[in-house]
Amino acid sequence: MWFNAGMQSIVNIFKKGGILLWVVIAIVLGIVFGLFVPKPVVVVFATFNSLFGQFLNFCIPLIIIGLVTPAIADLGSGSAKWLGLTALVAYISTMYSGFLTYGISESVLPNFLRKGSLASVTDPSASSIAPAVTLEIPAPISVLGALILSFIMGIGLSMVSRGTLRRAFVEFRAIIIKLIEKVIIPLLPIHIFGIFLNMTKTGEVYNVIAVLAVVVILVLVLEVIILVSLYLVGGLAFGVNPFKALVTMLPAYATALGTSSSAATIPVTLRQVKKIGVPDAVASFTVPLCATIHLAGSTSKITAFALAIIMTSDIKVSVAQFVGFIFMLGVTMVAAPGVPGGAIMAATGILSSMLGFNDAQVALMIASYIALDPFGTATNVTGDGAIAMLMARFSSGKIDDNDKEIAQSFAGENHFDSDKYLEDVK
Repeated sequence: MWFNAGMQSIVNIFKKGGILLWVVIAIVLGIVFGLFVPKPVVVVFATFNSLFGQFLNFCIPLIIIGLVTPAIADLGSGSAKWLGLTALVAYISTMYSGFLTYGISESVLPNFLRKGSLASVTDPSASSIAPAVTLEIPAPISVLGALILSFIMGIGLSMVSRGTLRRAFVEFRAIIIKLIEKVIIPLLPIHIFGIFLNMTKTGEVYNVIAVLAVVVILVLVLEVIILVSLYLVGGLAFGVNPFKALVTMLPAYATALGTSSSAATIPVTLRQVKKIGVPDAVASFTVPLCATIHLAGSTSKITAFALAIIMTSDIKVSVAQFVGFIFMLGVTMVAAPGVPGGAIMAATGILSSMLGFNDAQVALMIASYIALDPFGTATNVTGDGAIAMLMARFSSGKIDDNDKEIAQSFAGENHFDSDKYLEDVK
């Protein structure tokens, strides 16, 4: 009896911990096992990583097309006049987060990171412990081609009446979300385990941990700065004490820390936003919508870790290239699905195409992102309160029912009715 109860408790812990717990376990086990397992075992996981990396490279253009195209089409719909403005405000907030992180990281990180310390962190297939089998899976379209196609189709669909093609992209998005949620995310812990197993065996893991530890501290400080600055703008625009408003949102922050889910935190976020004084109509519109499209905290994490990897690797990226990356990252964050790890999965394409990251470096980005996922999610959710105050100021509290329905459909896009959705978004 006690044994069954204990096992059930363990199962419940793993269910509640989600992908974060599995990634942490994968990192720890990868380091521990890498100290003593024989080389043939490492070869097995190097082979898995090679095959999974090829599969991921194949999926990245499909992920971009499936997420970005309908997102642009939806935001360009003329019937929801506040949808585009909210998306613009969320995008500006995301850009601010990215450029603030870039500026501070460029000033701080060189004092703590040693150039070239991660230069040998490469794709396992090119390391001293190579996979037993390699299989090249060509992508159906290049990442750049996928981005251009997404913009063309998204803008085009926003200008024409709803129909078969729009329904196809709405349902294709649902397929891509399921692919991320049911296939890619569950396999990520094995992939990350293999990466850290390989790096431990080759002696690189200690440099990686040192780099990541520095960036983790910086990101946590940056996210406090981001929230304070967002509430200074939102509070002053709405006419309330920004620090009092930020304190009011702390229950939403704490809930997001516990759930690592913006969608699951919506009821708490909505309640606290109303306590600030935001009208019900505006709150009911902005909170569900921003739970999907406002990812200031996620952008800060990705920017900081990407810059750290560039500084410690042999990658040559100009200022103009990284600025372009931040702008495109903002678009990607708006389109990212509301599933655990969805933001970093949506960003993998531009990490490889615009910054030149290899599979191992992308895997480090994924592991770092997920390890800090609760704090990034909490920053995203809490920042939604500032967006709500700005929208209350811009709209004077006038948001119609159709707008609210569209916003709610964004928050529940994992299980939406495509026919009803297309009726709402015309």
